[in-house]
Amino acid sequence: MRIAVFSDIHSNILALNKVLRDIEKQDYNRVYCLGDLVGYGPNPNETIQTMRESRITTIMGNYDEGVGFEKGDCGCAYTTDEEKMDGQKSIEWTTDQVTSENKEYLRNLHDKIEFTANGYKVILVHGSPRRINEYLYKDRPERSLTRMLESIDADILVCGHTHKPYHRIVNGVQIINDGSVGKPKDGDNRACYAVIELDEGIKVEFKRVEYPITPVAEEIINVGLPRRYAEALQTAR
Repeated sequence: MRIAVFSDIHSNILALNKVLRDIEKQDYNRVYCLGDLVGYGPNPNETIQTMRESRITTIMGNYDEGVGFEKGDCGCAYTTDEEKMDGQKSIEWTTDQVTSENKEYLRNLHDKIEFTANGYKVILVHGSPRRINEYLYKDRPERSLTRMLESIDADILVCGHTHKPYHRIVNGVQIINDGSVGKPKDGDNRACYAVIELDEGIKVEFKRVEYPITPVAEEIINVGLPRRYAEALQTAR
């Protein structure tokens, strides 16, 4: 059983197309998306339409929720005034761009996905089992993660949201973050997704896919989104 999981596309259609082509070439039994289709990038409608046509089972991300329900807030943890100001530009621009039909699609995405495969209980979420916008970073204290895991019954927990891929085991539960397709933050600017192989054990691989970054960065600037979002694609920070 080989499962491909990806998330955090953030309106980067060129990265998404490359990842989907890479997935199509592989022999995966199941494919899932953990959300955040939109935000920060220049092609929200194209990204949503591509995901709709793919029929890949998809979870709602915090940015999808903010745009789909026109909340005017993405629930992101901005820490500086500059980040907050740029973030407000992004959520307003994206909400204005996304069509009513595509907003309806975002509103009807899954809140989580649970299944059993090869005897392993798997839970897929965007942020955490508790909150759509909770960050489960790799360096989070084990005691904190243990409390969170007490609320679920799973052998494997797969999440996104941090844009930083990792695989960690806490109290016997495999915690996997699938990284980001369209806005990596771990220093590697290639699109990233996770492959989980379930056999007699659990194997995790993070696949990196190159895509043309410069056209996306230029379009971010051309449509009036903050320049720092274009620069972040190059640095993956």
